[in-house]
Amino acid sequence: MTEQPTKQAPAILYVDDEATALKYFQRALGSLAPVYVAESVEEGKRMLDEHADDIAVLVSDQRMPGAYGNELLFYAWDRYPHIVRILTTAYSELEHTVDAVNQGQIHRYIQKPWDIAALRMELKQALALAKLQKEHSQLLREKLLVRQKQAVASRVGTLYTLAASLSSGPSFVPVESYLAGALSAGMTPPEPDWLMLDHSDLISSEAFRSAAFGCAVRDHLQDLEARYPDAEAAHVFALLAETFGHTFRALDAEQALFLQASQLTEFLETPTSAPVSSQHAFWLACLLWLGKRGAALQMAGGAQGVECRLVQADAALTPSQLAAWVEQF
Repeated sequence: MTEQPTKQAPAILYVDDEATALKYFQRALGSLAPVYVAESVEEGKRMLDEHADDIAVLVSDQRMPGAYGNELLFYAWDRYPHIVRILTTAYSELEHTVDAVNQGQIHRYIQKPWDIAALRMELKQALALAKLQKEHSQLLREKLLVRQKQAVASRVGTLYTLAASLSSGPSFVPVESYLAGALSAGMTPPEPDWLMLDHSDLISSEAFRSAAFGCAVRDHLQDLEARYPDAEAAHVFALLAETFGHTFRALDAEQALFLQASQLTEFLETPTSAPVSSQHAFWLACLLWLGKRGAALQMAGGAQGVECRLVQADAALTPSQLAAWVEQF
């Protein structure tokens, strides 16, 4: 049995195997908020999955055929932590209740039979708490988006500094090729565990990550210069094919294709706790090696992946041009 009110928020989901209790709850609380009902733990899970955006409060009976209510509350806690969770029962089952409270699965425990006035007050408070939690989550989300943008901007600046320090001169800093490749690959801001870090921890972690990346790029570049000191710019496709294998395809002497776009975004995209791979460091080293030969790769998105074309290197980036690139991320 499932009744689905017109979609609106905030709503209450009440789960109980007794049809009489479901009707009684709806009559008592229907004027307070829209009420979804379900007759079992499994049906409650389905309702949560279908209407999680609407549901602000979950109230579940404890004893039901086949499963206990705290199993449903754990399911909601694990998947939909924004929902306020309440356990209710006519039985004295202290052990299950204490476990649920200690594990953070429920906010309140209400014993049957209900006092309607007290029940309405409890649910009013639960709906208010859900609203506060939703607003708090929205503020955290907005803060996180700002921090993500700041982190990417900082990484772009670090990338330029790193590349400039390894280039033969400012005219050959291949940052535009790298950034165009990342944008063409559909780079998204890193999904951080940054809310767990204070600002000083974040800066420290980013500094060590960038330093390790810079050392790896330098080592690859030195190796390329030692192995191919007199090679022409067009040899870059053979170098990339050697490292990227089947995910890189040379189309002709001047054009090639990256089939796995994420290979071009790693330094900018992955969380601060994730070290940058040697393969990605080699990618930047190849661009630097190419820049020393007066050439660059022109990057663009394509139907099969990220396309690159061998072209003559552009003039040095100006501060305003670099700022314009930062704005695109």
